Amino acid sequence: MIDKDYYFENSDLLKDYYKEEFNNKGPESYLIWIPFNDIVDKEMFFLFVQMKLSSKKYYDSTKNCPYKKYENKILWDLVVDEQLREKYYKYCDLKSSIIKTTRQYCWLNSNPSIWSVDKLDIGQEINYETINERGNKRRIYKHFEAAKKGDLVFAYESTPTKKIKGLYEISKELNNNELNFRLIKKYKNMVSYEELKEINDLKNSEPMINNQGSLFKLTQDEFEIIYDLIEEKNGKEKEKTPYDFKTDPDTPFLSEEKFYNIIEMLKRKKNIILQGPPGVGKTFIAKKIAYQMMGEKNNENIEMIQFHQSYSYEDFIQGYRPTEEGGFELKNEVFYEFCEKAKGFPEENFFFIIDEINRGNMSKIFGELMMLIEADKRGPENRVKITYSEDYFYIPENLYIIGTMNTADRSLAIVDYALRRRFAFIDIEPNFDNKFENFLKDKKDFEYEFIQKHIKSKIINLNTKIENDNNLGKDYKIGHSYFCTYSSNNNNHKEKWLKEVYEYEIVPLLEEMWFDEQEQCKEEKKKLLEGLDEQ
Repeated sequence: MIDKDYYFENSDLLKDYYKEEFNNKGPESYLIWIPFNDIVDKEMFFLFVQMKLSSKKYYDSTKNCPYKKYENKILWDLVVDEQLREKYYKYCDLKSSIIKTTRQYCWLNSNPSIWSVDKLDIGQEINYETINERGNKRRIYKHFEAAKKGDLVFAYESTPTKKIKGLYEISKELNNNELNFRLIKKYKNMVSYEELKEINDLKNSEPMINNQGSLFKLTQDEFEIIYDLIEEKNGKEKEKTPYDFKTDPDTPFLSEEKFYNIIEMLKRKKNIILQGPPGVGKTFIAKKIAYQMMGEKNNENIEMIQFHQSYSYEDFIQGYRPTEEGGFELKNEVFYEFCEKAKGFPEENFFFIIDEINRGNMSKIFGELMMLIEADKRGPENRVKITYSEDYFYIPENLYIIGTMNTADRSLAIVDYALRRRFAFIDIEPNFDNKFENFLKDKKDFEYEFIQKHIKSKIINLNTKIENDNNLGKDYKIGHSYFCTYSSNNNNHKEKWLKEVYEYEIVPLLEEMWFDEQEQCKEEKKKLLEGLDEQ
């Protein structure tokens, strides 16, 4: 195995030929960059070997993006086989450009109220003062003195974050009491200090023994354990799938005009609620809105939860949780964590989708953050201290909240004024128009006559009766999504499947609606099932 890293000493050699490609690579990505022509189908290939060569992970710049990892025995042999590598060095005339170095690995603590990874761009440099405000050298000063250009450093943020948020490279060694770092990676899915404390092989590492200080040394093994955990948590870099509502073959049953109006409303208000009866695809539409605003299908930037009557501030923002030792520790919860994630990538949009938002007590759940969700109260200038901590908190401007609300639930029909004032409410109604019809014909292989006779005409008539009922109204209409679940893979006849939908999904709803008018319920059931037994 190789325990040394390789990189180009004379980067100008590559810049002359491949300037644009070279400048787009992070420093950890071109530790070895060997172009060789006329080897495979006369195409140009670039070999990237990650800093941890023993992991056998490679990058091929001709396949979409240089961070795509894959296994390839030929490329691995090129790295470990001295004779084979010599051959390609001669072929490319690049041997003189490559030197060996021993890299060091560190951990840097920072106070997020003074300087945060969130505020840095990839490639941005920071000057770190190694003398504190009292004029004293920082703790374990020898680590600052030993730091070399090219060393890799985990960017750890202290309380309240207590997570590794990125990766630095030392860009300039200690000079005039300053050490320079360059940010080379930001992590969306961060690793917490608590997670790392649970790893036996890290228990004797400097940051775990005593986290009081600034710069800590890590062994290569310790660095690789942490790095692998972060990589596993963030997953492989995936090729981004562009998204456009206009070309989506699986669009919601919603007019194009209304879809884009909803997006404009969300951009302006920051918070919207999609309300309507069950089965109209509110959550489905919410995700499509997020995709459209991002311009891609990127579920990394979407968080989805469901409110319920016992949901609380401690479940949503922050609260004390019991520990195995019998004590309590302060834990940041889902909304807090997602806000922190969004802060780290201000150029991207993030979407927090709350299903059944009216089932929760909004004042109880959001607490003092109820004010901060307003569009003009976003950003660090509106930060507030939160209930269980002395730390300040704010909601970033690139975070959007989409709630869904089932209007058919009588017990939850009244929504408090505080919620209504901070959200725009958009009605989503059942839709049995041409879009619905084409979906069943093209995607589910339904015949036009069957759709008209057994679905559209029956449900439209039923919904008209429900809407005209003084005790019900439009909020109780039957949604279209009940009829989108058919799959030919289940060896089920369409008629049998539709009969089961009516009998076991729609009729129970009618029995609840007309609980005191059973004769009417029986009559509507008979109409729905009519003709299906004969098929």
